[in-house]
Amino acid sequence: MVNGLGHIAIKVKDIERSIDFYCNKLGLKEAFRLNDENGQLMLVYIKVAEMQFIELFPNGKDNITDDNLSGFKHICLHVDDIFSTLKELENKGVTIDKQPTMGLDGNYQYWIKDADGNLIELMQIMPDSLQAKSDI
Repeated sequence: MVNGLGHIAIKVKDIERSIDFYCNKLGLKEAFRLNDENGQLMLVYIKVAEMQFIELFPNGKDNITDDNLSGFKHICLHVDDIFSTLKELENKGVTIDKQPTMGLDGNYQYWIKDADGNLIELMQIMPDSLQAKSDI
């Protein structure tokens, strides 16, 4: 029935600043834009992997950061080598102020924020991790 993750939708305050972050900092590519019936920008699709996207909606308001609220919590992006990824992000101006940690699931992880403060988990899947061993 379900065979993959299609997209994560995020409402952003400054669409161009967000596109810069996801494309120029994280190295993802803009796939396409959709306009509404009045010709106004409705959303921008950012390609993460084959048929996997981040959907950015413009004109968001300030983020509510109460962890107890229901709704969007974070997105997780897989990386091949977390240490080289963090070095590359730091070279592009992303603040990297500590080392990656080993999560309880057996993967390296590091948390960054996008241009609106939305949490992004960067995860390097390790061969002995729970995810790698879950063959269901």
